[in-house]
Amino acid sequence: MLESKRRPVGELTSAAPKRFVFLLLDRFTMLSFAGAVEPLRIANRVAGRTIYTWRLAGDGGDYVTCSNGAAFKLDMGLDELERDDIVLVCGGIDVQAATTRHVVSWLRREARRGVTLGGLCTASYALAKAGLLDGKKATIHWENQDGFLEEFEDVKLTKSVFVIDGNRMSTAGGTASIDLMLKLIADDHGEDLANTVADQLIYSSIRTDQDTQRLSIPTRIGVRHPKLSQVIQMMEAAIEEPISPADLAEDVGMSTRQLERLFRRYLNRSPKRYYMELRLQKARNLLMQTDMSVINVALACGFASPSHFSKCYRAHYNTTPYRERGTHGTRLSI
Repeated sequence: MLESKRRPVGELTSAAPKRFVFLLLDRFTMLSFAGAVEPLRIANRVAGRTIYTWRLAGDGGDYVTCSNGAAFKLDMGLDELERDDIVLVCGGIDVQAATTRHVVSWLRREARRGVTLGGLCTASYALAKAGLLDGKKATIHWENQDGFLEEFEDVKLTKSVFVIDGNRMSTAGGTASIDLMLKLIADDHGEDLANTVADQLIYSSIRTDQDTQRLSIPTRIGVRHPKLSQVIQMMEAAIEEPISPADLAEDVGMSTRQLERLFRRYLNRSPKRYYMELRLQKARNLLMQTDMSVINVALACGFASPSHFSKCYRAHYNTTPYRERGTHGTRLSI
């Protein structure tokens, strides 16, 4: 990337450099890691001095491989840290397997010592597995929320791009790391520096912790119809106990026939079919991301009987829930 000549950013604090330790879990996502470390590098360049340092840590070995196959040389293992360090755990594919017993023990030990901890991408799972998000607000990639909610009931999961709750942080993955780091840079050294870093990144739309990670329903479905969006929102909020098309129609002030025509016109399917697809999509997420039994997955997605669930699942995905579980195992991935 070509960077413009450094320009003044106002008065920076004279505090000692702050150190980040990136714990790279096996098959972590490069984009989330790069989105966190690059703002620090650019902040140093713009400031004209070292205001941030970082180290790469891992659970054994000299190298760790990310999900795209690139290998990174590690600076350290699971060593004891300074209390002022900030740990950012970088997760990705199969984060459950990557969250080893050693990783969990290390996270708990550093938490007891007062170290600030954050999870990037799917790494919120690692923090939650260590019990470090209980009672805290957190976020994780939208694709992994269903499984996370089932396993960690004590975590206040949100759909935000990033969350900071005391000395715990989490991001939703992808470019959300950039938003988190710009927030931290602004808190440390002011908005001018953070905005200049964003300019260097050609990052023109900085998001806050109030922004949600998924596109709005109209954008997702490519249709801007307020009543259709309202019905889909109601469907997404009631997966375990599905609402009948008649009740959905009544709630938005139209007849069942009008609702049918609306779905046929814009989505080329009936409300019942669309609702079924939403429920089956959640079921597939739970099968692939949790160790819930197939029966419990069926119940969580509004199916009264496992046989009906299996029949619907096979018709949609051309495989059975049991084979899906056997083929993919339990994993969190993006």
